[in-house]
Amino acid sequence: MARRPGFSAPARGKGRFALVNIHEPGPLEGRLDQWPVLAASNALEVRLAETDTEIEAAQRLRYHVFYEEMSAIPSPAMRESRRDFDKFDAFCDHILVVDRAVTDDEGQPAVVGTYRMIRDVDAARAGGFYTAGEYDIAPMLTGMAPGSRLLELGRSCVLKSYRAKPITMPLLWRGLMLFAGRFSIDVLFGCASLQGIDPDALALPLSYLHHFHSIVEGPRVRARPELYVEMNRLAKDAIDAKEALRALPPLVKGYLRAGCLIGDGAVIDRQFGTTDVFIYLPIAKMDPRYLSRFGLS
Repeated sequence: MARRPGFSAPARGKGRFALVNIHEPGPLEGRLDQWPVLAASNALEVRLAETDTEIEAAQRLRYHVFYEEMSAIPSPAMRESRRDFDKFDAFCDHILVVDRAVTDDEGQPAVVGTYRMIRDVDAARAGGFYTAGEYDIAPMLTGMAPGSRLLELGRSCVLKSYRAKPITMPLLWRGLMLFAGRFSIDVLFGCASLQGIDPDALALPLSYLHHFHSIVEGPRVRARPELYVEMNRLAKDAIDAKEALRALPPLVKGYLRAGCLIGDGAVIDRQFGTTDVFIYLPIAKMDPRYLSRFGLS
C-alpha cells in the first residue's frame, strides 16, 4: 500500500501531547515503531497505518470490539480471519493508538484504538462513501462550495481496558484533527452508533438529538427512505436533557461537544446491532474550545 503524503518520522517530547511536526514524506521504514507518529502521551502514541499489515491490526481490533465484545454478526470470511473488513478499507486512512508498553503476538506495540477516515478524493476511487449506504448525502455533496474538502469518519473503537483511560480518545481526536488540518478538510461527517436496534428503547437519546441538535441551516441529509426510522419519538418538553446525554455513547457526546449537527432520521444496522445517526461537523463551526484543546486555533 502506498505511503500517504505529508507526515514526518517519529518524534518524542514532553507534556500531555508530544506533537510531531508535519513535513514532506520520507521513505517508509517497515516496523510499527517506525511509523509516522502524530502525537504521544507516555506509552501511548497515535499514528497513521502505512501497510496492509498495520491495517490488519486495526481490523483485528475492530473485530474484537464489534464482534466479540459487542453484538455485531460477522460474515464467514470475517469469522475465519478474525478481522472486520469491507471494500472501503483499501481506500481509507487508518489512525491507530498503540501502547508501546504492551506487545502483540508478533512483538509489535499493541493497537488499542483506531479510527477509519476517507477523503473525498479517495471515496471517488472507492465508488462513493460508506455513509451513502444509509443516508442520502447528495444534498451535502452538491451543496458544498467549490473546492471544499470532505472527510468521512467511521469504525471508531477502543479496546475495553483502555476506554476508562482519560487520554485514549483525546489522542484519537488529536490525530484526527491533525490529519484534517494537514489536508485542509472543511467538513467531517459520517455515521455514529447507539447500541441496540429497538428505537423505542432509544426514544430518549434519539428524541434529544432530533430536538436539540438537528441540522437546521445546512444540507438536509436524510436517512434513505427504505431505511428511515423516526427520531422524533418524544415531545421536546418531555425530554430530560441530562438523562438524554447520559444515555448517549461517549463518542456521540464528543461530537456534540465539538459542535456537530444531526441528520434527519436514524437507521437500524442489524449486522452491528446498532441504531445509526448522521453526524455533520463543519470545521469552521467547531467549538473554539475544541480547536484550542488540540492546538489548532
